[in-house]
Amino acid sequence: MGVKLIEGILKKAENMQRLKDDEIIKLFKIEDKGDFNRLMDVASQIRNENRGSIKLTSTIHLTNKCKITPKCKYCGFAAGTSPQGYYKGFSKKNDEILRAAREIEKAGIPRVSCSGAHGYNGKHAIRAAKIVKENTSLELLINVGSDLKRENIQELAKHGTDTICCNLETINRRLFHHLKPGETLEQRIKVCELISEEGLELSSGLLIGIGETYKDRIKHLRFLKRFKSLGEIPIMGFNPYKGTPMEKHPACPLDDQMKTIAVTRILYPHLRITVPAPTIGPENVKFSLIAGADNIATIIPDNYPIEVKGVGSPHIGNLKRILKTIKSMGLKAEIKHEKLASPIPW
Repeated sequence: MGVKLIEGILKKAENMQRLKDDEIIKLFKIEDKGDFNRLMDVASQIRNENRGSIKLTSTIHLTNKCKITPKCKYCGFAAGTSPQGYYKGFSKKNDEILRAAREIEKAGIPRVSCSGAHGYNGKHAIRAAKIVKENTSLELLINVGSDLKRENIQELAKHGTDTICCNLETINRRLFHHLKPGETLEQRIKVCELISEEGLELSSGLLIGIGETYKDRIKHLRFLKRFKSLGEIPIMGFNPYKGTPMEKHPACPLDDQMKTIAVTRILYPHLRITVPAPTIGPENVKFSLIAGADNIATIIPDNYPIEVKGVGSPHIGNLKRILKTIKSMGLKAEIKHEKLASPIPW
């Protein structure tokens, strides 16, 4: 692929000009090391010019007792799906959620994702939102997939929830149905629409390396523009969980994840682009930052009081190691230390 051709596309990106689909595909197909490094430079430059410090997001997993049947073919989070995952079912009690949230805040991490399995009509999410928001100053993301209705979203808003995540993962309907036979893409799109209609920030991202094409990814990224409150796009590279139907499916290559992060940054200069430490691998977090990401998720402090495994991979990001990585790159992490609020009696 000609150097001049790639450079011309990247110049357009630098100048905030709209790229055509065939130009984006050329970026995905870059093989030359010099072109690859140039793509990364452009993406990180766009991030630095349009975003602030690097956000850190921790996590509290509320329950893994998923009621979707049949299970998603790649899932290692739900009870009984993978010996690498939690495997045994759990549901966190109020005091466990509170202790975890307080430890996250004490460590200076500014944001927490409270996520849980499907089948509770949002009740577990609302309970967690109430606990986190009444007892900490943490920014709160709720992620229970499509397990929400309008009234649930309104109640989450009432409790001060900042962001609700509903990942579409892929908008290739055939592939979605194959991988997630217990759900429909339409359900997830509807929840994204409801979140946007209610005016809460929407987080919705891509699971890549699951059999989709570059055209699928571009169509997906273009599709997300329909949601007016979209504020965050997670990019999640597939990792196989042992014991699942996709245990032998290859992991998404690191360079492919980096290209997708970079393309997403070019298409969405002003939005938060999130990479969960488990899906890229905690040792590879620096590469997500090189590619233009500005939020690292699933960051766990040393004194975290409950067992935690990553969604998408059992490995998690240790706060101290992640902070060291960010500092070594000359970037600034968003860390804060505040007095903890008084606990409420249960």
